[in-house]
Amino acid sequence: MPIRPGAATIGDEMAVPHPLPDDLIELIAERFRALSEPTRIKLLDRLREGEATVLELTELIGTTQQNVSKHLGVLQRAGIVARRKQGNFAYYRIVDEGVLSLCEAVCGSLQQRVASLTELIAAAGA
Repeated sequence: MPIRPGAATIGDEMAVPHPLPDDLIELIAERFRALSEPTRIKLLDRLREGEATVLELTELIGTTQQNVSKHLGVLQRAGIVARRKQGNFAYYRIVDEGVLSLCEAVCGSLQQRVASLTELIAAAGA
């Protein structure tokens, strides 16, 4: 498949047009807003292991059930997690695996930055 000029591909991902259209920019910003809260990152980190109930997530991340439900709602509206009901319990799972790749890329970048800063500090102290 030929790639359009100004388009970028990553692995098997779809080609992304550049410059980015305004409607796509807004969708990207929405996705980053959904990921911009530390509690949501904690929830996703736990959900990478598999689905969990609100109660399980509340116990694991040490906040209130209301707070967990609120943040899961944001992630669900963003299309990152899905919910299924079984009896009295709601189970959440990650449905957009791309968000895990994004988190891994950010973590790797931060680890490199910390390592570089550590080297600079060590060199300055020598």
